[in-house]
Amino acid sequence: MTIVLECAGVEAGYSKGRPCVRGFDLSLTEGEVLCLLGPNGAGKTTLLMTLAGLLPGLGGSVSIAGARVAHGRARAASRAGLVLVPDDRALFNGLTVKENLELARCRSGPTVTEIIEYFPRLGERTKVAAGMLSGGEQQMLAIGRALMQKPKILLIDELSMGLAPVIVESLLPVIRRVADDRGTAVILVEQHVRLALEIGDTAIILAHGRDVLRGSAADLAADPGRIERAYLGAVDAEARS
Repeated sequence: MTIVLECAGVEAGYSKGRPCVRGFDLSLTEGEVLCLLGPNGAGKTTLLMTLAGLLPGLGGSVSIAGARVAHGRARAASRAGLVLVPDDRALFNGLTVKENLELARCRSGPTVTEIIEYFPRLGERTKVAAGMLSGGEQQMLAIGRALMQKPKILLIDELSMGLAPVIVESLLPVIRRVADDRGTAVILVEQHVRLALEIGDTAIILAHGRDVLRGSAADLAADPGRIERAYLGAVDAEARS
C-alpha cells in the first residue's frame, strides 16, 4: 500500500519548549482509517491542527505523499492533499448547501451529485442555508465540502460533536465507504470509541500527549480493558515496540 502521510517525532503545542504532543510517529496508507482516540486534553485536536499546518509544529517532520511539508504552512498542506474537518465545522452559514459545496470544489474533484450520493439527505436541502441545517446535516455538509477538494488525507475532528448517537452510527459507515471508494486515508478523532473502532483499520490512543497504545482496530475493540488502561495513561510497552 502507498504511504500518503508520514510523521516522525512530531512535537505539537502552543509555545516553544512546552509541547502538548511529544514524539509522535505515524505511517498512514491509502484508504486506511485511523481512529485517533484518547481522553479530553490528550492532544488529539492539537495534533490534527499541527498536521494541517494551522499550528506551527514544535519539532519533528511531516511528509505528504513523500514530500516534506514545512510546519505551519496550511496552504502547502492543503495543496499536497491534506484537508481538515474541524470540530466547529467552519461552514459558511449564509450560503446554501450547494453553494458551500461548489465553493470548495477543486478542478478534478467530485461533483455535487457525487457528494450527495454519500449524503442523500443533502440532496433534499441543496437550497437551504447551512446555518438552518440540523447538527447532523451540518456535519454531512462539512465532510462533503472537504471531499470536494479531493483529499489524499482527510482529518475529521470530533465527528460526533453535539450529535445524537444514532446520527453518529449513520455517519461513520459513510467514512468507511469514502476510504474504500476513493482510497482516501482518514484520521478520525472520535469519543464514541466502540463505533469508531467498528469502521477503523487501526487505532492510536493518546494520553497526556503521548502515544500509549496502538494496534489494529479489531484487536483493540476485542480488549476494552486494555483501552481503559490506556485512557488512564498506562503505557503499553508491547504495543509501542
